[in-house]
Amino acid sequence: MSAEARLREMGITLPAIRRPAGNYVNAVRSGNLLFLAGTGPFSTKGKVGAEVSQQQAYECAREVGLQLLAAIRQELGSLDRVVRIVKVLGFVNAVPEFGAHPEVINGCSDLFVSVFEERGRHARSAVGMASLPFQIPVEIEAIVEVE
Repeated sequence: MSAEARLREMGITLPAIRRPAGNYVNAVRSGNLLFLAGTGPFSTKGKVGAEVSQQQAYECAREVGLQLLAAIRQELGSLDRVVRIVKVLGFVNAVPEFGAHPEVINGCSDLFVSVFEERGRHARSAVGMASLPFQIPVEIEAIVEVE
């Protein structure tokens, strides 16, 4: 099943693309690689482990994954042109004692695997940050191989 068909089957509508918060673009293609700018959730503000629970942060990471899919579709015209998700880099705005950064970024990773199946499995880093822009709890960027 194609990625676009899988999205429809899952009942997912991708969000509108947010305008960049500066002098950059949401995606840059270089050869067969698409580099996606980091983005965060629209819905939630705060630090994971304080104002934001681990489960809420997981949902934020999923929301960010949907935004990244929307950026891919905008750039390529269809998610079916994705050969593979290559790399995901997730940042978690967390209190110092929080240690479940990978579990938070799983919100995005799980989404990518459900949409692209084996092609959605990727290399990944999940790191903690003292703060993120606009007090967002999660920011994620990705590198995607495309046709």
